[in-house]
Amino acid sequence: EIETKYTKKMQTLRDELDLRRKTEIHELEERKNGQISELMRNHERAFDDIKNYYNDITLKNLALISLLKEQMEEMKKKENHLEKEKADVLLENKQLKEPLQQAREQVAELQKNLAHYDKDKEVLARTKAHLKITQKDLKDLQWEHEVLEQRFSKVQAERDELYQKFTKAINEVQQKTGFKNLLLERKLKGLLEVLEKKEVELCEVFATSNLDPGALSLVSHKLEDVLSSKNATIKDLQLQLARVCKAHDDMLQTFEAKLTASGIPLDNLGFKPLASTMLGG
Repeated sequence: EIETKYTKKMQTLRDELDLRRKTEIHELEERKNGQISELMRNHERAFDDIKNYYNDITLKNLALISLLKEQMEEMKKKENHLEKEKADVLLENKQLKEPLQQAREQVAELQKNLAHYDKDKEVLARTKAHLKITQKDLKDLQWEHEVLEQRFSKVQAERDELYQKFTKAINEVQQKTGFKNLLLERKLKGLLEVLEKKEVELCEVFATSNLDPGALSLVSHKLEDVLSSKNATIKDLQLQLARVCKAHDDMLQTFEAKLTASGIPLDNLGFKPLASTMLGG
């Protein structure tokens, strides 16, 4: 009975446990199916999100690729344009190479001039100061020049008057001196001719006369005395002529010196002064 009782209890417990197990398994399967459904829904939602995300990325990439292609074409155009500009610039640089060299040389020259600018500036300042002093001196000199011009006009008038007086005096002296020289020369020439004649006559007298030696000696002495007297007279006349010629030449030299000091050329006299020719005789 106990065995039967516990067998029946045990069977009942087994049936309860089996039912509970089946119930739990059914609940577990329902939960599992719910979780699977939830996971599938989540996976589908995530897949849709990923699909939409990558579709957006693909569309954006396609748009970006299209934009980049356009930009690349634009860059190629710009590159071609820049290549052309580069060729033009290279050609222009080649053409500007010589002017650039000249410009560099000019810059070097200008820098060199700039280095001397301060020095030139100081020189310019000193020159301006000197110019002011020079302008003042110029004004003073102009005033002195006007005064000197007035004095020069006065001196020129005095010079012209003196020139007229000198010319008149020179003409008078030349006339007097020439006339006196002519008289002295004629007188000397006459005396020489008389002396020659006397000597000839004396020689003839000596040749034709039969004087004794004592008388001849006396006559010779007298004749020598006469000749000495005549020679003395001739020498005196020659000295007078020489003094007159020297006075004439001294006067000419003084007159020429006065003309030179007054600034009058000797060619403006209007006549040629007579130079003496007797001093050498």
